[in-house]
Amino acid sequence: MSSERPMASASPKCVGSTLRSALVAAALGAATATMLAAVILPGWAQNAALASAVSIDNFTFAPETVTVKAGTTVTWTNRDDIPHGIAWVKNVFAKSKALDTDDSYVFTFATPGTYQYFCYIHPHMTGTLVVEAATGSNVTQ
Repeated sequence: MSSERPMASASPKCVGSTLRSALVAAALGAATATMLAAVILPGWAQNAALASAVSIDNFTFAPETVTVKAGTTVTWTNRDDIPHGIAWVKNVFAKSKALDTDDSYVFTFATPGTYQYFCYIHPHMTGTLVVEAATGSNVTQ
């Protein structure tokens, strides 16, 4: 005599209900993911495209040349243990205050052009900022 018990089989009603629940969950998950992607990703991409950073470290600007689109905000952050300051060749923009360690200077560029800048405390430190219009035309400042 065998002690094995026959396997219970699922009723068609139970299988249908489980399958329906799985399909509803999948549909809701897909809808939620699509909605989140449509709302979050464009804003994230726009913010990434409209922000740029320059690090001041070891008496250099890195990167030395930055190219951005008009409307971009650029942030210079001093990572050196001594002060630095941002000034513009031909004084096309107001200079920054002296930046101590971890201080930042932020500027939003609206006008296309190529802008030369330097550290007014250490004038041998130089950098270039290229601001492109949507059409790509630039003017040297």
